[in-house]
Amino acid sequence: MSSTSFISIKTTIILAALVLTSCVKDRTFDEPTKNCSTNLVANATYSDVKNLYTDGVIQIQDELIIEGYVISSDEVGNFFSSLHFQDKSNNPTEGFQLEFDLRDSHLFYPRGSKIFIKLKGLYLGKQKGTYKLGGTFSSFGNLSIGRLPSNVVSQHLFSSCDDLVSVTPAQISLSTLNDSMVNTLIELKDVEIIEEELSLSFAEIKEETERTIVNCNDNEIVLLNSGFADFQSELLPEGNGSVVGVLFKDNDVFQIVIRDLNDIILQNERCEDVIDEFTSNSIFISELADPDNNSRARFVELYNAGTSSLSLKGWTLNRFTNDNTEVSSSVNLTGLVLSPESTLLISPHEMEFETVYGFPPDLAIGSNSPADSNGDDNLQLVDPFGTIIDSYGIVGEDGSGTNHEFEDGRAVRKPEIARANQSYTFSEWTIFNDTGKAETTNLPQNAPEDFTPGLRN
Repeated sequence: MSSTSFISIKTTIILAALVLTSCVKDRTFDEPTKNCSTNLVANATYSDVKNLYTDGVIQIQDELIIEGYVISSDEVGNFFSSLHFQDKSNNPTEGFQLEFDLRDSHLFYPRGSKIFIKLKGLYLGKQKGTYKLGGTFSSFGNLSIGRLPSNVVSQHLFSSCDDLVSVTPAQISLSTLNDSMVNTLIELKDVEIIEEELSLSFAEIKEETERTIVNCNDNEIVLLNSGFADFQSELLPEGNGSVVGVLFKDNDVFQIVIRDLNDIILQNERCEDVIDEFTSNSIFISELADPDNNSRARFVELYNAGTSSLSLKGWTLNRFTNDNTEVSSSVNLTGLVLSPESTLLISPHEMEFETVYGFPPDLAIGSNSPADSNGDDNLQLVDPFGTIIDSYGIVGEDGSGTNHEFEDGRAVRKPEIARANQSYTFSEWTIFNDTGKAETTNLPQNAPEDFTPGLRN
């Protein structure tokens, strides 16, 4: 080996050592030059922009500028090709969404950065109840908001030179969500994943997935997760706590999207199960009406023979028309409370009922409903747990010519009956009709004089 070659190799080794030594001893680097703007000033509010919208998609022609604070992040993949921002860092009044074709946007517009948006040339639209800005695309001749091409994003979207700020989410109750909060950062307290989903992951792989968040009052909201998010395969947390995220809306359904797993902290005890569905054999059918002179004055009366009020949440009244063995019509009684020793009147023709009997029914339902029987049908009262509590007639048997026909007449529970009966028992009833069996009374009844809605004699 020549001396020149040896010197060259030695020099190379020394230079390499110096480079390595300098890397180990000094880990400070110059920050990349910040590309920001100091001369832009907002001249429009979010409401001003939204008020430009009429129908379809419009292109903004005015020299409008809005400002906001970034609240979304695509860093872990739960947001994709969209930027969400609100008008204030704290206590916002409105938010907006910009669709763009820009990957890793968190590097350019991180959470908490103040931004300015030049609106002239952008398109404004409303999709599924949400206002959006962006470019456009056409599908089957219809123009929709699409992603703004990456090469023109810098012509419309500018970062302020201000330092990043901490955006404080607004603490919101599920029962008070409204449209003005869409595209703002919110925090839900005392919430949890519904029990049926606790063994599931945040999302199905490569599929946008809906999970359900609930509070202790059974109010719900959709937790929307991307199947491409870094946490897609993580199991949903089991406890109760808080969830922070951007509020979305899909038509009438509110959704929340988290930025990363730090947004969902569910470590407390879950809500206690509140029993709000009850059964009782003190509630039963007490009168059925098919007046001979007015079929629109029909009704069904229920009675509570107990000594306390009972919520009818989950209760149903089913009708089996003629000899049908499957339910022909049904009414859900949820939301009604039956007071002790009181009646509940159900009418298929509310105005006619009030005209004939002098007062309104407790529940108005439609024609061909359980309260609109022509006297040869069968009825069942079912509790929230699917148990038949009371029956009138025999399912599968047409009532015509039987001891449970009340056509053109009336079936009234005898006053001494104080308990429901799963099986129809003729001896509990007094029945009037036009063609029933001999043990019934073949005497058509007229409204109002032959009926006693609201009275238990």
